[in-house]
Amino acid sequence: MRKTRESQLALARREKLLVNFTRPFEQGSVLGYVLDIGPQFLVVALVSDGIRLNGFQCFRLRDVRKLRVPHKYSAFVEVALKKRRARIPKESPVAVGKLQNLLLSAGRKFPLVTIHREQVDPDVCYIGRVVGVSKGFVSLLEIGPDACWDAKPERYRLSEITRVDFGGQYEEALYLVGGRPRKLARSQ
Repeated sequence: MRKTRESQLALARREKLLVNFTRPFEQGSVLGYVLDIGPQFLVVALVSDGIRLNGFQCFRLRDVRKLRVPHKYSAFVEVALKKRRARIPKESPVAVGKLQNLLLSAGRKFPLVTIHREQVDPDVCYIGRVVGVSKGFVSLLEIGPDACWDAKPERYRLSEITRVDFGGQYEEALYLVGGRPRKLARSQ
């Protein structure tokens, strides 16, 4: 009997198995460890092409395609991560019950959050500080690729969000250079 996608993801989470899968919005595949599964999104500790842990990505369950549990080269990846003293998180750093909770918890634990609206604009992502979530929208005070903060937040429909990233090396570098936004630095 063929296992369902959800049961394979649950097995990967429980057994801490390396997985890979594709998505309809991008070429290539996602490689990582499933940390939590919610009703709409799952949280993955991402393994980058350089075989290093590189933050977290949250994907809609319905977008997971060609799931492989475990990944066919998992022994190699696991040994490389162990030799690099990389520690796979034991649990998800965010709540995955609802997208609102995912965004708010990511915003509390990480200085920058990246949202993707791949069905609306597949080539653009939005990186910034989660200011709030209300009435089906997230407000994001954005930071540009030049590490400069925008003056005011932008709002995005929750229903258009297909992926959420945080804790990655790129977000870390942006925050390292850009620091806290002035508005938030005074109020926090």
